[in-house]
Amino acid sequence: MTHSHDKPNSPASKRNRDPILAVLRRFFADRQHVLEIGSGTGQHAVHFAAHLPALIWQASDRVENLPGIRAWLDEAALPNTPAPIEFDVASGWPALRVDALFSVNTLHIMRWTEVQALFAGLHKITTHDAKLAIYGPFNYAGAYTSASNAAFDASLKARAPHMGIRDFAEIDGLAAGAGFLLCDDFEMPANNRLLTWQRGARDHTGG
Repeated sequence: MTHSHDKPNSPASKRNRDPILAVLRRFFADRQHVLEIGSGTGQHAVHFAAHLPALIWQASDRVENLPGIRAWLDEAALPNTPAPIEFDVASGWPALRVDALFSVNTLHIMRWTEVQALFAGLHKITTHDAKLAIYGPFNYAGAYTSASNAAFDASLKARAPHMGIRDFAEIDGLAAGAGFLLCDDFEMPANNRLLTWQRGARDHTGG
């Protein structure tokens, strides 16, 4: 059996998981199969799959993160969490068709070209009415929403120049271009947001 000290651990996931769950419980109530993009440690996958038993929760991440995700999933042994799959937007798309997508704290880590590629490819794996939920910090009208977000952005850029907090309008524009229309923008702990969209939610002419 895998012991807790052998598994990767994200303190932030424990802080934000219940506020996120409160939204997903409603937003994903009519969904069947969710792909989590960038599952990280795997802690969110276990928590949400346990509380949303009607959903198949498919974890995914870059190959180097899969062993840690497997450790969490194996210990929880939930019936609705298949083995995590490799997914790196830069190297191809999984052979899946899902009606829900979820991602936490990924857009500010990815290169902007990868963020663009992610949204551009969503149609490959989603049903016509798929729902999308993305959690993380966002800027609005090019401005930080808090001093802590400004400091976080500086720390990201110090780690790698391609990282940084994304602007809400740019992300929503990519979503709209992929046929996903904004449903809600929820305020979350620690100056984060949870953005939700649905594919083909209403007729969108781009006007």
